[in-house]
Amino acid sequence: MSAFEITPIGTVRNDRTDIQHSDNWGAVRSTIVVDERFGEACLQGLEEFSHVEVVFVFDRLPDDGDHREPRPYRGRADLPPMGVFAGRGPRRPNRIGVTCCRIESVDSRELTVVGLDAVSGTPVIDLKPVLKEFVPADVRQPEWVSGMMSDYFQP
Repeated sequence: MSAFEITPIGTVRNDRTDIQHSDNWGAVRSTIVVDERFGEACLQGLEEFSHVEVVFVFDRLPDDGDHREPRPYRGRADLPPMGVFAGRGPRRPNRIGVTCCRIESVDSRELTVVGLDAVSGTPVIDLKPVLKEFVPADVRQPEWVSGMMSDYFQP
């Protein structure tokens, strides 16, 4: 497969800097500052939506390069091993993260969201408004996932 280059569209600003602190993202307020090359009206209309999908890069974690062997979720021995594409964490071939966040405000090139699980300085590669038609009504997941994620989006 051929490689391609992606240029970030903006950067995350918030109070979270510790990449090892991976829970309690629910009340985290982040401002995504979009690059000036997109102009002052680049976010116009986004304020009419309640949520946005933020696509970002886990740029602070080293790429271990070997994704062939399943590993326990979040490195926890009490959880089952899962293949690289059965998880949402940063251990990914392209280190891309996606989070659905509540929009708090839109001001020119600054988008303030709540619940983004990315540390300050994280490169953002895209933003997409959340449409009801894209949100499935019948999501299914293993029972143990809810327990594992119980503190993830808690304030």
